[in-house]
Amino acid sequence: MSIEITENDFDLSALYARLRQNGAGAVVLFVGLVRDMAGDDSITSITLEHYPGMTEQQLEAIRTQAMQHWQLKNAIIIHRIGTLEASAQIVAVGTAAPHRQDAFEANQFIMDYLKTEAPFWKCETSTQGKKWVEARTSDAEAKKRWAKKR
Repeated sequence: MSIEITENDFDLSALYARLRQNGAGAVVLFVGLVRDMAGDDSITSITLEHYPGMTEQQLEAIRTQAMQHWQLKNAIIIHRIGTLEASAQIVAVGTAAPHRQDAFEANQFIMDYLKTEAPFWKCETSTQGKKWVEARTSDAEAKKRWAKKR
């Protein structure tokens, strides 16, 4: 399975083994963690919600774009949902390609589009209480650069 949305933690060794198949010469693995700080607030946990069905469809569309644009052997996206404590693994994006440049660029592209296009909602619990996290301008700016490169 190339797209996974789960409440369970993921095993990086197993993910790496899946990416190494098919004659890849380079594997890039990005793992996002739950931050323990947001501005001056100390984050204790986050709760992630998503739109079932639509989320998987959007992640597969992002993955397909990457597979079509770069010479990839494989691309895998794992995203967790539910309540996660600070420092927990939240997302993994793995790309495998014959050469490192394609693996690096595709991985960054997938993360940039995931942050702006995938229907996930995040509520942070901090010392100040709970608040829904709004879209960040920096994520939208990161996505814009791909329009210039493609």
